[in-house]
Amino acid sequence: MSKKKKKKTHNAKKRKQSMKTPTKTTTSKNTGMEEKHTSEESLEEDAEVEMLENKQEQDIQVESIPVEKEQEKEEVPTVKKSHKTLLIVLLALFIMVFLCLLFSTVFGFLVSKTSTIIPNVFIQNIDVSGLTKEQALEKVSPILEEKLAQPITLKYKDYETTVFPQQFDVSFSLEDCVDMAYKKGRTGNIFQNNYEVLLSFFVGNHINSGFSYAESTMDSLITEIQMNLSDRFVESSYYIDNNTIILSKGKDGVVINQSKLKKDIAYAINNLTCSINSITIPMEYKTPSPLDIKKIYQEVYRAPQDAYYTTDPYVVYPHVDGVDFAISLEEAEQLLLQAGEECQIPLKVLSPSVTVSQIGIEAFPNLLGSYSTNFSTSNVNRSTNIRLATSKINGTVVMPGEVFSYNQTVGQRTSAAGFKSAAVYSNGEVTTGIGGGICQVSSTLYNSVLLSNLEIVERYNHGFDTGYVPAGRDATVSWGGPDFKFKNVRDYPIKIVASVSGGKILIEIYGLRSENDYEVEIQSYITQYIKYKTIEQKDPTLPKGQTKVIQNGSNGCKSVAYRILKKNGEVISKTLLSQDTYNPHNKIIAVGTKK
Repeated sequence: MSKKKKKKTHNAKKRKQSMKTPTKTTTSKNTGMEEKHTSEESLEEDAEVEMLENKQEQDIQVESIPVEKEQEKEEVPTVKKSHKTLLIVLLALFIMVFLCLLFSTVFGFLVSKTSTIIPNVFIQNIDVSGLTKEQALEKVSPILEEKLAQPITLKYKDYETTVFPQQFDVSFSLEDCVDMAYKKGRTGNIFQNNYEVLLSFFVGNHINSGFSYAESTMDSLITEIQMNLSDRFVESSYYIDNNTIILSKGKDGVVINQSKLKKDIAYAINNLTCSINSITIPMEYKTPSPLDIKKIYQEVYRAPQDAYYTTDPYVVYPHVDGVDFAISLEEAEQLLLQAGEECQIPLKVLSPSVTVSQIGIEAFPNLLGSYSTNFSTSNVNRSTNIRLATSKINGTVVMPGEVFSYNQTVGQRTSAAGFKSAAVYSNGEVTTGIGGGICQVSSTLYNSVLLSNLEIVERYNHGFDTGYVPAGRDATVSWGGPDFKFKNVRDYPIKIVASVSGGKILIEIYGLRSENDYEVEIQSYITQYIKYKTIEQKDPTLPKGQTKVIQNGSNGCKSVAYRILKKNGEVISKTLLSQDTYNPHNKIIAVGTKK
């Protein structure tokens, strides 16, 4: 703005301010005229001021408009240029993505139509790219066979041992691996297949499944190696042998890092291209825990428990023998301090007040089966043996799943045990021996067990027909030889009640009947007789031509026995028990040769 304009503006403002302040006059005479004159001047001045202000505003607007237009002219080309660049970049990216998708789609489609494995696929690190399934099998199979035959040496200091993969039942599911390799890029939709093909092409696809081995066998091998190490770690331990507890002090040493060694062996076998044929056994150093007598005593000590039963429901709780140190705890600690590597502490058995055989018959409410046989009381020794054997099995309780042994229950037949000498069968002949007659007890028990539908574990027939039970229903026993055993297959204990009275052996078996019980019938019969022979023996004490019967003859036989189970009188099953052969008693005649 020029100085002239500024001056005019300044004068105009001054006039405007003077208009606001009223002019005072002192003349009274021409008052009206002067006021009128003053008023007209003021109007003219106001008009002039207003024209000047409007002109100034217009000048200001005129001066500002070109600046804004210049700015707009400068900004518009820049914005248009940036938008254009962005569109070009986006278009280029779209074209690239489209071309990649188009290429991968075409590539994936072409691959899916081929009969070979897609590129960059490996089975156990062996490249099978571009091969058919048959070619892949032909390539990998010999390498696998060679790997399984390759020995691996395990080393630790001076110790060495060689193992073969076959020892661990190593196997590869090679067919499955080849099938998995072939299915790469084929099993999904077109996008999934394209992705898998591209991923395999750029990154690679490794198939390592199908390898397995017998881990328990490898564990056993590692344990065996550990036992053969001269500087191996030995943990402190103890064990009970009969009525003695034996404590062994451990020693410092090395122990195999089992998990690490198993991984090393598995890696050497599983990676078919791996050339590892020697492995250093990984070790750890350990110190044994000290033996703690008080802790061992707490683990060994067991208080005796009396047998008892309940009737609602029926349950029999067997007795439990107790175990205790036979010396005081202080004496045991002193023994351990004075001992070298091993220490022995005597134990004692604590017997319960009530054993399971002492439980009353009321705990066994049902008679399951019984059988009786007769014997001659005129043979005192034989009768004594029968009574003694019967008393030893009387009251025996056999728990569910437990096996009863006649020999173990009756014990060895000796004179010290009270057994007498009586007639027995020995090597096909009738002779005398300690314990003669106890086989009649075992045979009577055998029939009671059959009728109680218990399981026969071990049973042998005599060499000759006994006469006190039908053929096929006897059970011979001999100490150190044949035994009679049966198993309680019921869910409840059974109790044997055996008695002898007036030349009769009665054996009853009691327990608890259930809904699954059957009526039991034993069926046995002779299928064939074996005729006896007459044998002549020369006797120089008899006059020539004179004869004397030394032994009467009796026929032998063959027999068969069945156990029949019935329900409400209807036969449910018929099971073969045995097919037995009994030799004949040959007739023996002495013929005199004395002249």
